[in-house]
Amino acid sequence: MTAIALFGAGGKMGYRLASNLKKSRFDVRHVEVGKGGQERLKNGLGIDCVSPETALAGAEVVVLAVPDTLIGKVAAGINAQLKPGTIVVALDAAAPFAGHLPDRADLSYFVTHPCHPPIFNDETALAAKNDHFGGLAAKQHIVNALMQGPESAYAVGEEIAKIIWAPVMRSHRVTVEQMALLEPGLSETVCATLLVVMREAMDEVIRRGVPQEAARDFLLGHMNVLGAVIFGEVEGVFSDACNKAIAFGKPALMQPDWKKVFEPQEIADSIRRIT
Repeated sequence: MTAIALFGAGGKMGYRLASNLKKSRFDVRHVEVGKGGQERLKNGLGIDCVSPETALAGAEVVVLAVPDTLIGKVAAGINAQLKPGTIVVALDAAAPFAGHLPDRADLSYFVTHPCHPPIFNDETALAAKNDHFGGLAAKQHIVNALMQGPESAYAVGEEIAKIIWAPVMRSHRVTVEQMALLEPGLSETVCATLLVVMREAMDEVIRRGVPQEAARDFLLGHMNVLGAVIFGEVEGVFSDACNKAIAFGKPALMQPDWKKVFEPQEIADSIRRIT
């Protein structure tokens, strides 16, 4: 049975992974330094944590479910105990992209990240509809990258990824560099920023007298229909008035060179700030 050492098992992310891996074929050893996380695992899943040394003894896979800022420190701390051929799994491209994993050609590095449940979906169960993050009840897509190692390592990594992010629909293979374009580039620098602006815009119309509930209902409803048209979920076109508003609004809100956030150096700088 393939042994997995799961570091950060009692954290917000690690707990979800531990819960899903508990139902898998893998022999999972759980490492959690925080007392609260240890109690969470014990009380919620009936799992006892072990020391890093015990977890790594004979482990073929190491999953680092720790914050980006700690991955380098944790990886360096266990480096001497990683036997050649070990698959190290990271849950975000930032630390691997920034070079925070040990410089060892005899290890395999696999990176996986969830796309999260899509806005346009076919979920009908209440638990799935309320699972906005994914990994519990709602179906989601995932992206994976084999940074280094044999092709067999990708197969094992993808099997684990499909378990920890379950239920999974599409599993996309990308490079670490492409994953960095997706996050932080596309999802955080662009999408999260623009959503914050939209929230601030909603707050502004509320400040100008629109009832809060009316403003929220109006914005979220229009996000649904406008998004469906823009992303091709439905066939449709915008009205002339809407197109004119976009033609005026985009240059008023966006710098002409805004796409520079996807330039390699900008991505590298963003990841350096994160890690």
